[in-house]
Amino acid sequence: MKLITEVVEDIQYLTEQNDEGEKSYYIEGIFMQAEKPNRNGRIYPKSVLEKEVNRYNKEYVMKNRAYGELGHPQGPTINLERMSHLIKEIKVDGNNFVGKAKIMDSPYGNIVKNLIKEGASLGVSSRGMGSLKRKNGINEVQRDFYLATAADIVADPSAPDAFVNGIMENVEWIYENGVWSQKDLESAKKEIHETSKANLEDKKIQIFENFINNLKIL
Repeated sequence: MKLITEVVEDIQYLTEQNDEGEKSYYIEGIFMQAEKPNRNGRIYPKSVLEKEVNRYNKEYVMKNRAYGELGHPQGPTINLERMSHLIKEIKVDGNNFVGKAKIMDSPYGNIVKNLIKEGASLGVSSRGMGSLKRKNGINEVQRDFYLATAADIVADPSAPDAFVNGIMENVEWIYENGVWSQKDLESAKKEIHETSKANLEDKKIQIFENFINNLKIL
């Protein structure tokens, strides 16, 4: 499985003020889209995103632990030191998955608040793990997709150098003993190549099933 990130630029800023005059800052907009090829050459079937968003809402959003970071993290885990916002909701609107996140009073959250005050252009980037299948020139995200966070905040997403390579070509990630770690792609290939043709498909299924079962303990 590979790290998959997608950038969305059309994000709105919201402010809410309580009776004491204290302001809370939010970002809101389309966090993810289904059934539409994106500029990274990938497409997400709606059933795949719907399944994962339902799980993410239940296990993270509803428990107030759906965090996002500032910047482009290079792995699937959430770095608590870089947290900038708390995702409050994600809902389905046709093929769009619309979200709202509250900017936190954390060091990186305060950076985001200042960027908003100064009129900076910000976007969001979803982050997940999954496999791809090539269909008609488009990479289709498969049902093993696992959503790590619905939205990291990225600065000036329209700039080419702001984009992270959506699929890490030379590295795969594995989840072992409660910790995400990198696995050399050549090692994974060697494991498959050493399997006989008669058992090859079963071996591939076994690898993915073990991986997904480990993810469920998150």
